[in-house]
Amino acid sequence: MFKNAIVFRIHQWERPELATLEARLAGARFAECGATQQESAGWVEPRGEKHGAMIESVGGQWILKLCTETKSVPASAVKSRLEEQLDRIEQETGRRPRGKRAKELKEEIVRELLPRAFPKRGTTTVWIAPAQGWVVVEASGIKRADAVVTRLVELFDGALSMSPLQTETAPATAMAQWLRSKEAPAGFTIDRECELKQPDSEKATVRYTRHTLDIDEVARHIEQGKLPTQLALTWDNRVSFVLTESLVLKKIRPLDVVLEGARSDEDGGFDADVALMTGELGKLIPDLVEALGGELDREKLYRAAAAPQASADAHAGVPPWEEPAAA
Repeated sequence: MFKNAIVFRIHQWERPELATLEARLAGARFAECGATQQESAGWVEPRGEKHGAMIESVGGQWILKLCTETKSVPASAVKSRLEEQLDRIEQETGRRPRGKRAKELKEEIVRELLPRAFPKRGTTTVWIAPAQGWVVVEASGIKRADAVVTRLVELFDGALSMSPLQTETAPATAMAQWLRSKEAPAGFTIDRECELKQPDSEKATVRYTRHTLDIDEVARHIEQGKLPTQLALTWDNRVSFVLTESLVLKKIRPLDVVLEGARSDEDGGFDADVALMTGELGKLIPDLVEALGGELDREKLYRAAAAPQASADAHAGVPPWEEPAAA
């Protein structure tokens, strides 16, 4: 169910009844793109059954699914048609449209060709864990996850506030330490995939695939300034995944020991899949956060950022003749 995962921390929310949320989801149901519409998004039944529930609760875990459809016209077709129109106008008027007029012509061509464009459709699973205060989005990139979260906040009518989960130690810093010391954090093992990148304009990159990382060469790359951007790990011999510098979990894969013990059910495996993935990730995520120094204390961070300004403001309000003499 979750091949990728981005975790958001809920800061504040007014938890609605499932019936209330079901009604809101029905009102924001997915509808395919219109003839000249480039994108459409809405909620669909998580089980994939027509006229089924729009939100599923399995073991106290809430599952939703957002469907997105996009239509795009090949850039080459737009460019070819635009050049034809620009040439024709130039022949008729003696002037070739540029700037704003050329842009308007391009937009008109896109609208004209959109009805013939093939739509591309995809879905994104969302897991709300009320007890843990998490929202987990099945996405591999922050941009896509943010778009889903925006829809989710709209669904809750603004009574939901969240932000990407952050840890005290940056993932890149922690991964560098693990590779340098050749020792994974407790409960984890380092696998055979890694990407190291130089944090400068050239972005020199070294990738290891199906290669042992317990070698001095990796440590030398780190000493030369390269930072890990991706590192394959296994948690508790149960789930393998790739951790990124942005705290995104990619290529999530339950191992055989988990799959062999999974129960089956009569609804196509939906409940079993939800129970398996939320159960494993519900333990993996806290362990990973602990390995990264714990969750970032935002209040402490805000207080630390505000302290220098408060000090400066207070100092600015003291007349020079009342300031203490320099030692």
